[in-house]
Amino acid sequence: MNVLLSYVDESYSSDRYYMAALLVPDDQAIPLTRALDEVVLKAWNSYGRIQRDAELHGTDLLHGKKDWEPLHGLVRARIGVFNDAFQAIAEHDVAIIIRGMDSKRQRARYATPYPPHQVVLSHLLERIHDHAAERDEYALIIADEGGQQGEYRKDLRDYQTTGTGGWRDRKLERIVDTLHFAPSHASRLIQAADLVAFLHRRIQTGEDKNEQARRASESLWERIKKRIVHEQCWYP
Repeated sequence: MNVLLSYVDESYSSDRYYMAALLVPDDQAIPLTRALDEVVLKAWNSYGRIQRDAELHGTDLLHGKKDWEPLHGLVRARIGVFNDAFQAIAEHDVAIIIRGMDSKRQRARYATPYPPHQVVLSHLLERIHDHAAERDEYALIIADEGGQQGEYRKDLRDYQTTGTGGWRDRKLERIVDTLHFAPSHASRLIQAADLVAFLHRRIQTGEDKNEQARRASESLWERIKKRIVHEQCWYP
């Protein structure tokens, strides 16, 4: 049985909620992890002021915070790390699935809306299932740690046994076991999913306020575009 290791992380603002899944064939997991390790090692060799195990976290890397605070004043250096990380993702045989929701419109339309994480995760899991089915493979989900893990595991169990509900109702029989959660600092592949979700949100919500920043974001996105197999946002 071939299994796609599916790494999931989120990025959101008050009005939009996005999740990205990085679907990694088992024979690509170690090579991609090592390639991302090399990205951080390159930065360490070049600047010597960060830790060799610094986390590739989108917000911290962009703004020079936490692990990347030593490079706070070196904008080009931090963009270079982004560039190297996206190039590493692009060079490996992985697939990317992105789902989003306009949470502002959801709040306006529904009196008691479901949490955005729950809604978008269900849409994401449906697409992961579909991609695995098209390849006659199975998927194992590994997500960044967060709250309500027990509820999300229960939701997945329901999706596997009774269906997802809604107009695309189906049983997620291609997703094996349960939802597995891991701290992002311990997984380069969750970090890769975070970088994808983070940059996608910035582009879609127009957070880059000057032309140079927009061009930089779009150039980074072009590197991984060929790896995207599904990208959609729900507007309630």
